[in-house]
Amino acid sequence: MTAIPRDLGLLPLVGVVAMHFLSGSAAGQAAEPALERHTFAEPHMGTRFKIILYAPDQATAQQAARAAFARVAELDRIMSDYDAASELMQLCRKAGGPPVRVSEDLFRVLLRAQEMSRRSDGAFDVTIGPVVKLWRRSRKTLRLPEPTALRQALELVGHQRLRLDESTRSVQLLQPGMQLDLGGIAKGYAADAAQQVLRKHGIHRALVAAGGDIVVSGPPPEAPRGWTIGITPLDDDPTTPPKRYLTLQNAAVSTSGDAEQYVEIECRRYSHIVDPRTGIGLVGRVSATVVARDGTTADSLATALVVLGPDKGMPVIDATEGAAALFIRKTEAGEEARMSQRFSQLAYREEAR
Repeated sequence: MTAIPRDLGLLPLVGVVAMHFLSGSAAGQAAEPALERHTFAEPHMGTRFKIILYAPDQATAQQAARAAFARVAELDRIMSDYDAASELMQLCRKAGGPPVRVSEDLFRVLLRAQEMSRRSDGAFDVTIGPVVKLWRRSRKTLRLPEPTALRQALELVGHQRLRLDESTRSVQLLQPGMQLDLGGIAKGYAADAAQQVLRKHGIHRALVAAGGDIVVSGPPPEAPRGWTIGITPLDDDPTTPPKRYLTLQNAAVSTSGDAEQYVEIECRRYSHIVDPRTGIGLVGRVSATVVARDGTTADSLATALVVLGPDKGMPVIDATEGAAALFIRKTEAGEEARMSQRFSQLAYREEAR
């Protein structure tokens, strides 16, 4: 979950990360044609996608952004679990049956999801769909899932029940009633895909913000160090400004936590993020920010880290080439932060309050 940059200042809009740009000399960029900054936004995948790009003219910018948003819309039609006609939901309706050949995009994202499930010992698991459905109902009724219903839903969860065959590009859901939920990986994948489209249109300095997932290519001409991302604190006041900042280029960053999506039941706060191993929404104020080489990795790793916690999750981060993470927990004494081994190598700063 991330917030989306505006033209001026730092303003957390949709999630737990806000952004602004560093000013800086454009030294060494003299040979590059003059580039104009353009901003576009559209609703996709249940959130607001925003693209900030630098292009030589308005026509080039519009054409590139239009193509990138069209690609995101295509992926939404494939991966949505809200659209009964999506390829994902068609696959789920065949749960318990024979293998089903699927599109390259759906197979690729499931392959990446299964890899993360194995590496996180099931803390990340796209078969969580039946349990997520119960918690969506709980957010409306303000009642915990019925124990019997939760137990039955958990019997359908487990990445071992999802089989992929690369030779036939087919997927098999082994039990009837299984349902997949790609909420912890699809937007990161879509942000990657949008950047790929932008590059095909000659755009090499761009930011794509997909709700809680941000993927950046080359830096803004006026800020050669990169795009500056402010990590919003775990504060009940959404207008509280960040005090922690990252500066990135040609990378991705994702933050998972409960800053925006949660439910309070019987005086206890439950995150929208559910532990696939227990079926219970996470409790306690925590957030996990992961930087990685691509949005698909950052998105899924952030979800895994917030579920695992820092003791078990940081070794997974450290074992991922090019990845780094910051885990923040809110306590009565304030915020506690833990960093992965590579996090100190990033362009990171923390300001005193």
